[in-house]
Amino acid sequence: MRQTSSNPHGCGQRRRMCRVPALILGTLMLLGTPAWAAETASADTAAEQASRIALWPAGVAPGDTALTQPQRIVERSSDAAHPDRYIQAISQPYLVVYRPKRPNGTALLVTPGGGYQRIVLDNEGSMLAPSFVDTAGITLFVLRYRLPGEGHPDAADVPLADAQRALRLIRANAARYGIDAQRVGVMGFSAGGHVAASLGTRYAAQVYPAQDAADALSARPDFQLLIYPVIDMDSANAHPGSRERLLGRTPGQAQVRAYSPQLHVDARTPPAFLLHAQDDAVVPVRNSLLMYDALLHAGVASELHVFPQGGHGFGTGRIAGLTLAAWPQLAQAWIARVTQPPVATASREAGR
Repeated sequence: MRQTSSNPHGCGQRRRMCRVPALILGTLMLLGTPAWAAETASADTAAEQASRIALWPAGVAPGDTALTQPQRIVERSSDAAHPDRYIQAISQPYLVVYRPKRPNGTALLVTPGGGYQRIVLDNEGSMLAPSFVDTAGITLFVLRYRLPGEGHPDAADVPLADAQRALRLIRANAARYGIDAQRVGVMGFSAGGHVAASLGTRYAAQVYPAQDAADALSARPDFQLLIYPVIDMDSANAHPGSRERLLGRTPGQAQVRAYSPQLHVDARTPPAFLLHAQDDAVVPVRNSLLMYDALLHAGVASELHVFPQGGHGFGTGRIAGLTLAAWPQLAQAWIARVTQPPVATASREAGR
């Protein structure tokens, strides 16, 4: 299951694709759809609208203003049974809650990807529900976070501000949703993996002024799942589009270091589950390897799974027939382990 990667960019199996300029290829694949896919206007479903939680008391975040362009949700799939929506131009970020009939007390803040250009809503959002919610009993809070390249002040920190606020709101509403406030994790995909890893390493950073009692709560996730994550902002390993939209075209070295989560791991960083495909030609597998190495050196108990095939953006909807199709079950088993109360050494010895 875990593989060593002699070719972290996956070009050995995708030679023709690797001839495409990196930024163009990264944009097309990270958005998870062919460039020729038809796009139609869409919206949150009725159930999603009914389960929304506004992130900020005033709608817009403190210090921000509404974008001139209206929020839009776009459908890229012509198959109603397999939606593939994305959202852009988010002025008023919010959570969409997916509740199990029998909650097991664990919650996941989900930060989908989209190259910091858009946020995909289904393959890395709503399609998680059958496995994680209906089967495992985990309550999901899927975040529609602000995008850094759309004109917000303090652009590079707006995704983190939204993630911090979301984590605190989940804890503040734990009793309402039948969850344990000490069993709240984050799961991020691709650029959303950068949001999640930033939350896991910069949960104490003051990136917005306190708004209410919820902001007195910790924004530290109890655990983190990083799925084909964007981690390193150094040009050698970064996804070019994510880096440019977050930091601009020519960021300084200090800025690159500040927004590379692996450089901020310490002993208090939450335990992590990392998942990547070796043949990912968009976000090199080295991103996960760098993060795992940092966690290992900091003594943070973590788990890394690298599969030989899967490419980028597989989520839960593009895994049929692949060995990585078991990843949701692997992730759920890991969550169950890290959220269990610690077993006393004496009890373990007695059971031998």
